[in-house]
Amino acid sequence: MGPHPAVAAIRLAVRRVLHDILAEHAPARATGRTPARAPGRVPAPGGGRPSVGGAGYPPAPARESAHAFAPGSAATARGEGRAAVPAAAPERSPLEPPGRSGQPVPPAPVVLVACSGGADSMALASALAFEAPKLGIRAGGITVDHGLQDGSGPRADEVVERLRELGLDPVESVAVAVGREGGPEAAARDARYAALDAALERHSATAVLLGHTRDDQAETVLLGLARGSGIRSLSGMAAVSGAGGRYRRPFLHLDRQTARKACMVQSLPVWDDPHNADPAYTRSRLRHEGLPALEKALGKGVVEALARTAQLSRDDADALDAWAGQAEASVRDAAGLLECAKLRTLPPAVRRRILRRAAIDAGAPAGSLFARHIEEVDRLITGWRGQGAINLPGRVVARRQGGRLVIRQG
Repeated sequence: MGPHPAVAAIRLAVRRVLHDILAEHAPARATGRTPARAPGRVPAPGGGRPSVGGAGYPPAPARESAHAFAPGSAATARGEGRAAVPAAAPERSPLEPPGRSGQPVPPAPVVLVACSGGADSMALASALAFEAPKLGIRAGGITVDHGLQDGSGPRADEVVERLRELGLDPVESVAVAVGREGGPEAAARDARYAALDAALERHSATAVLLGHTRDDQAETVLLGLARGSGIRSLSGMAAVSGAGGRYRRPFLHLDRQTARKACMVQSLPVWDDPHNADPAYTRSRLRHEGLPALEKALGKGVVEALARTAQLSRDDADALDAWAGQAEASVRDAAGLLECAKLRTLPPAVRRRILRRAAIDAGAPAGSLFARHIEEVDRLITGWRGQGAINLPGRVVARRQGGRLVIRQG
């Protein structure tokens, strides 16, 4: 008799992602070279080069908890005993025996799971522990203590023990200092992803699996819609994001109940973060009040429809980003300045993507650059009446001079 349908579903989702990772890792192993991690910023949303399109621009990645998994910059590792994370070179596994060419073959990839102890991430951890050994992948886990609740330290230690019981190795807990910039949820997220990046380097890992579900995706789309964001924000979270595709989200097509059911039938203990039910947090209100109200008014299927909208929006946003990238060279003069007359001939969605990219390249922080900023810059092209310069975040200034748009730090 096979596993419970919920267990089978989560394992299949993880198996597919691991196969993708192996396929990407295989060429380097065949040549005896350690795979290079792609350079560059994290693709939006949730990573890489910020999107140059839409209006609210990349949304904050949804998460299983406002304060779930992840380590951070000024982090402390707590594997066995809470020792500080050394700033030394990353741990590296010894090379496997020589291949047919006589050259050492790089070790099998290391894949980590970011686990808060909640149902989504515990289900993900169990599926990774089951599937990875069959594919020759070393599986480990990371949990994070944000220090925002009483007893968070011992709770993080419990999660570490649960991950070890599943057979994951390496496993560690990392304590982070959460700042205040952008609000508590954004600050916790920033610390989380900074810590995950550090853990990837520390363990020479290929990827980190995140437990975001279809429900998280639906919430992200609604939050973007409420902010009046553009199509990139409405595209939600990507299945693959981060520099070099380091973040993978296997559960985006699975609902939250499937993950919880998988934990229940496997007798996996889970922890429900009280912040997930705290009405002080926007995502919590949306989860417990907003989405149920929408389903009551519109009928079942709202979550599935919103997740489908995210994928359709992502496809459109990717196409528009590609168009803007190709068109940018054609609207610059020999000195590299943007020509207003040529910009005006482009569709607004393409033109504003070019303007956003130019502002970011000039030093404007992507997370602080909103639709209203780009709209004001756009008026220098479409509604020119001799107006003055536009001040943008990061002390960047945009002004029109002699038919050219000049965007630089002023």
